[in-house]
Amino acid sequence: MDDPSKLAADAEKVDSESFLKLMDHVILLLSTEKSTTRNMEFFGRIAKIPPKGKATVIGDIHGDLDSLLQILNATNLLEKVQRDEDAFMIFLGDYGDRGVHSPEVYYVVLSLKRMFPEKVILLRGNHEGPKDLLAHPHDLPFHLARKFGDKAQMVYERLTTLFEYLCLAVIVNKKYVMLHGGVPSKANSIEDVAYACEKHPVESHLEEILWSDPVENIGGTHFSPRGAGRLFGKDVTNRFLKLLDAQMIIRGHEPTEDGYKINHDGKVLTLFSRKGAPYYNQHGAYLQLNLSENFGNAWQIRRFLMRI
Repeated sequence: MDDPSKLAADAEKVDSESFLKLMDHVILLLSTEKSTTRNMEFFGRIAKIPPKGKATVIGDIHGDLDSLLQILNATNLLEKVQRDEDAFMIFLGDYGDRGVHSPEVYYVVLSLKRMFPEKVILLRGNHEGPKDLLAHPHDLPFHLARKFGDKAQMVYERLTTLFEYLCLAVIVNKKYVMLHGGVPSKANSIEDVAYACEKHPVESHLEEILWSDPVENIGGTHFSPRGAGRLFGKDVTNRFLKLLDAQMIIRGHEPTEDGYKINHDGKVLTLFSRKGAPYYNQHGAYLQLNLSENFGNAWQIRRFLMRI
């Protein structure tokens, strides 16, 4: 299949039984992603990909099916991943909540994972977090009830089970770290990222990966007005990049008027790929990146940022 509109049409009419089968299929795929594949190597909840080929990186979607389809159509992404074994789709998390088409977006994204398991990487966002770290308001159950009626609770429980299997980070060797929110400021090793779920809630790594935000003109970390995670400064970013031997962080999590923003001397790039209510940003953005090229900071890759 290379037609996103067909996926969207299937999403519109999918029933609870088909949706449950899709989730079970993807849970099985995710639960067996423990060994090296042709394109990726897995270490805990980290997917490592080699610095070759191309990647389309998509930020928060939040139930905005129109923006997701715009990206898939504009990039010919389905055709590319079918044709090119070194083409990746990387989603930075937050697929649902906040948007009325949350079930349909989950259906499309999970279908892409089922179709291209070695080329699609799904990261965990704070809206896919564990129960003690969920965003509020959490309206996904209401969107599922609208679509699936009395089967919605069963679908929701299966979906939250699936969340537990999502990756926490993508590492492109010596280049990029991709995650949803922010830097785990107390991490002392790559294991602290790879096994952050297992260390939660004793350690703060998972909370900060899902919830934290970069800000300028502070050192260390400060309280976050979100009520979870931390605000972190440039020194925290630099320490984390040195720890993982990378040049740049690519993350989502924050609504931005232009669909992207750059922090910490170009070491942090934020992508937000949906647009409109309830965030009212004028543009969404995504990134089309040649992984073999070398860039020292986000300012150098601005020309590969696409807005919708």
